[in-house]
Amino acid sequence: MSDVTYREAVRDDLPAVIALLADDVLGKARDFTEVDEAYERAFADISADPRNQLIVAEQDGEMVGCLQITYIPGLGRHGAERSLIESVRVRSDQRGQGLGRELMTWAIDQARQRGCALVQLTTDKTREDAHRFYLGLGFKASHEGMKLAL
Repeated sequence: MSDVTYREAVRDDLPAVIALLADDVLGKARDFTEVDEAYERAFADISADPRNQLIVAEQDGEMVGCLQITYIPGLGRHGAERSLIESVRVRSDQRGQGLGRELMTWAIDQARQRGCALVQLTTDKTREDAHRFYLGLGFKASHEGMKLAL
């Protein structure tokens, strides 16, 4: 996968990113495939926030993956910053070829270079393949995550 490049998303990437988010069982139920005002606003907020990065992976000029990294300052761990990785997606026709591992390794390296004390993420309890994938990268299911839909 050495011909994959990573960069921050630009506005023109938004339709492809939204398509990636909707391209799985859970995403189909909660994400739209058309760019609307809510997506435009969210993209503008992410782009304007120096602690957020929407990253796209490209191969041969085509978007093949994405993820969002948020850097969170905190007092715990002696004031250490942590990296939160969310919305990890690999295009369905590219899955199983190592791209997800390379994308996550790249994101973890970014956190390490920034001096983060840890990288954390959440994954839906029904995503058993994703659990195995993250465990294979060295993540540990050390906490019980909870969410409250508003």
